[in-house]
Amino acid sequence: MEEKKKINRKQFLRMGGSILAGGAIAGVSGKLLRDMFRNPEVVFFDADGEGYAIEDPDTGVSPYRRLLSVRAPGEVEAFDVLDGRMVVAGEGMLSVFDAAGRVTDSFAVGPDVRDLCVRDGEIHVLYPARIEVFAPSGETLRAWDACSDNADYCALAVTEDSVFATDVFAKNICQYRRDGTLVRFIDSPDGFVIPSYTFAVAAAEDGGIFCSNPGRHRIEHYSSDGKFLGAFGQAGTQPGSFSGCCNPVHLTLSPAGEIITSEKGIPRICCYSPRGEFRSTLLNRKALGGGYDAYEARIAADGRILVAGKAGLAVYQYDSALAQAGTSSACALCAVAGCPVRRGVTV
Repeated sequence: MEEKKKINRKQFLRMGGSILAGGAIAGVSGKLLRDMFRNPEVVFFDADGEGYAIEDPDTGVSPYRRLLSVRAPGEVEAFDVLDGRMVVAGEGMLSVFDAAGRVTDSFAVGPDVRDLCVRDGEIHVLYPARIEVFAPSGETLRAWDACSDNADYCALAVTEDSVFATDVFAKNICQYRRDGTLVRFIDSPDGFVIPSYTFAVAAAEDGGIFCSNPGRHRIEHYSSDGKFLGAFGQAGTQPGSFSGCCNPVHLTLSPAGEIITSEKGIPRICCYSPRGEFRSTLLNRKALGGGYDAYEARIAADGRILVAGKAGLAVYQYDSALAQAGTSSACALCAVAGCPVRRGVTV
């Protein structure tokens, strides 16, 4: 059988890609595709080949100060948070970092990890066509293969009752019970458009999920039984919009229930209400360290923003002094009561 997956997800994402393995998006010329790979500053809005040079409109100072930077032992393939610690998969290993950036535990996992998700003290690891569940000690608790031989899983979310895996080949979402029993396939009412390996999903507070429909530049909400509940998002470079051919790349929820997005092209981490109202940019391109790659983020219970990107990990926390001095102070003015992300520190 011909090998289907020639490169891993991180390599594909770093290309800023507008092509899926097996063919180009209809309407995109060969010249534009060549320009995309030769000039990573060019990304595309849609399948008509409309391109534009990236111009980051946000030059302000982020109100979040970097507290810690850690070099990961190889390329970070996926990460999540376990009791305030960072759980990182890469190079065939899963490692746990404490708050000081020290590795406290590690154990072997399979190659080509696509995503991982921690829930109820269990570590769920996603591969292209398999899901494995581990105890923090490394003991395998259960595992199951994808329901289709053609599955090409991208991202993972786990709720109290279900495991959701996005499939870039089938362009749908597979819903399993926590024991691995297939429940259903979830399809977008307008169809999922997946130009590259960018198909994020996150558990919602209502037991359902939020997921990206990246080719349509929007986030969609589904109930626990797969019903479409709504969507928001638009194409654009301004904060509150999603740029390029396929954003957002990553999704997560804050402890206050806010939706946290991460984008490539113009890398930034932003906050939205559960109804899709844009709150603010938490970390802009400058604060994250530049480049074009997406950075994956998680919000810890104490309000720290934990970020993984390239081969490193970083920890940020809201700084009330920076918020007053900088121009990106929307987070300081946010009316969400008790949001842990806005717990001020002066370092």
